[in-house]
Amino acid sequence: MMNLPYSEELHIENLSRLFDNTSECYKFFWFKAIVEKVIAGENEISFEELVDDMIASAWYMVTEFHLNLGPKDTLESVVKLIKDKNPHFKSSIKKSELLAYLSETKDKEIISKKRTLILNVPYRLQAPFVPEIKGKVWDVPKDVLIENINRSNRIMYYFLGINGLSTKIVVKDEWVDYFIKNQEIVKGWLEYNMILYIQKRNPSVPGIADKLYPPQERKLEDIKKYWKLILTIEPVKEIYGKNTLTAKDISIDHFVPWSYVAHDEMWNLNPTTKSINSAKSNNLPDWDIYFKRLAKLEYKAYQMMWKYDLVRKEFEKCAKKHINDDKIKYRIYESKIGFEQFERELESVILPVYKSALNCGFGTWEYKKMDD
Repeated sequence: MMNLPYSEELHIENLSRLFDNTSECYKFFWFKAIVEKVIAGENEISFEELVDDMIASAWYMVTEFHLNLGPKDTLESVVKLIKDKNPHFKSSIKKSELLAYLSETKDKEIISKKRTLILNVPYRLQAPFVPEIKGKVWDVPKDVLIENINRSNRIMYYFLGINGLSTKIVVKDEWVDYFIKNQEIVKGWLEYNMILYIQKRNPSVPGIADKLYPPQERKLEDIKKYWKLILTIEPVKEIYGKNTLTAKDISIDHFVPWSYVAHDEMWNLNPTTKSINSAKSNNLPDWDIYFKRLAKLEYKAYQMMWKYDLVRKEFEKCAKKHINDDKIKYRIYESKIGFEQFERELESVILPVYKSALNCGFGTWEYKKMDD
């Protein structure tokens, strides 16, 4: 459990209760947007700016990582709606581009969804700060509600009138100072609570902590060096298009996409070409077509590791970073076994992960010459 820094001027115990009653994800994203705006130097912010930021923050979780944000979640549904209406938008689109689209769009359906996001969360987030507002008092007209909230001297922000998405909040100076001074701790506390919430709704999904933000470029140069060494000794054909690899065009692929596994374990990595890796994107390769090929390719590298000291040396360098489970290392790589046993062991590690990714909505993919 993370604790927030104490303040003599502020009711931090109320802030710490912000996410006590959270059935949907809105509170996390609304608060996250406020903190980020304040740190960037803004304290007077429109509902629309905050909603756009919420959508942009959720974009990667929903489109890239296929995370479930909650039962019938409106934020998740608006992200999917935008993706459906803009199939050319990549899941890795820059946040600035997405924000520009959201601020300019005239699409009535998207604007309607944005309005749904402001029905309750701007007000309900501050519930711990206004304990005197209870029960049906929350259900009064919005102009009456904001008058009731604005009267409290304990609130985090107050409202300037009521005008739909153009309504503005003003974060109080003492809270601006607190968020700026303690920004790393506050962001860490928020992340901790988001992880708990999202993990609860995605119990079989690994690496939630790595999926709160846009995907980062993976550093796999050591794995690439390992495979480049192997193909100087014997020709290597990648498993999707059966192309003979060259040192110039080699790319390292995650068999089960990184956007699901969120790790770079060696048993899930295989060499392919740059164009095929790009075409495969974050899809699952058809198991019936490609797993046997993967097992044969991995077994070839396994045999060479035992045959050539130089390959063994490079393998050990990679294993230090890319095999983090000693049991898996022993079962698959540490003893001289035949292909059938090797294939069984590899399958027992990859197949459960593959099936779980499939159940989470990752699509399957098959190589076609035109992809290349």
